[in-house]
Amino acid sequence: MLPLPEFSHLQFAPIAMLRLHRIPFCAAMLSLPACFLLYAWMGTAKPLHLWRWMDIVSEGGTALMAGVWLLFTLSSRPGGLVTRLLGGGLAAIMLGSWADCLDEFFRIAKDQVWDNWLEALVPLGMLLLTVGMYYWRLEQFRVNEHLHKRERLFRDHQGFDRITQLAKADYLREQLRVEVARKPRGGSALVLFDIDGFHLINREFGQQEGDRVLQAVGHMLLLNLRSEDLLCRYAGDRFGLLLPGRDETEANTLAEHLCSMVAQMRHGAPQGRVPVTVRFVSAVLDGDPEALLARLSLALEGPAGLVKTQGKELGSDPAGQTPGLRRGFLHQNGAHTGMEFSYAEARAETACT
Repeated sequence: MLPLPEFSHLQFAPIAMLRLHRIPFCAAMLSLPACFLLYAWMGTAKPLHLWRWMDIVSEGGTALMAGVWLLFTLSSRPGGLVTRLLGGGLAAIMLGSWADCLDEFFRIAKDQVWDNWLEALVPLGMLLLTVGMYYWRLEQFRVNEHLHKRERLFRDHQGFDRITQLAKADYLREQLRVEVARKPRGGSALVLFDIDGFHLINREFGQQEGDRVLQAVGHMLLLNLRSEDLLCRYAGDRFGLLLPGRDETEANTLAEHLCSMVAQMRHGAPQGRVPVTVRFVSAVLDGDPEALLARLSLALEGPAGLVKTQGKELGSDPAGQTPGLRRGFLHQNGAHTGMEFSYAEARAETACT
């Protein structure tokens, strides 16, 4: 049975997430009194007997519920396109319904059209909300694919990591052996990701927050992978990614994209900003998987300042390497390390939610 989250985590998570969107949320809330002042200044107050209570309740209730849904959405989602579309649509519906409600209290001259434009925010908000739900639907399909894959692994009685709910290193090793047996001459790639300074995150923000960082990084990586790709928690703050049918160049391109997505995600803790640095090493899956994992792990243990050198076509290489083979070499302080892997680093400083 999975352990239940602590109450403190449940208490602070929505508040921390809402901090990410405090500027647009405050702007949406301030637009309500601003709209009221605009109607009071530009219009004439209607007498009480002309108020239509049914319209006031329905239109004001729509604005109220749209505001509550906006609060729920912004307090439960990270930043991104889907969140912006959903939040923008709900904010537009809230403001348009509020303007429609104020029309019951104030009489606006017929030659004025600005109030009609405000009320037209409702269909515009519905359009944005519909587009946002479409992209949210695609996002859920992606998540469901990985959930189904995870369920298949559970049925096979494979061990899963308790924190990230990803398969453990033993399953990664087994799948590497299967892939090598299926394609002994390569045809797949292996990538190892590492979160630099993870022990500092645990020390400054606590182990619970460190676990949340592992979960957030794992989820972000999963959302940007194909259904046939395999992501595992390899060890500590390292993730192993098996990419069937991809060469080293494609693996590097994908890994750099994954690092940029981690850089764009917003994750935080109640204590303050959580700096996160993600880097990777990659290689074509060829030969002994255990030896390859050991060499990639050794490459990751180097300093964070290692320089990435671009792979180049090796024609008549003095070391006698195969012509046309694309390889990247790691250098440290100007000295060749002897490890032939493509190496890249992405520093992602994420703001506290």
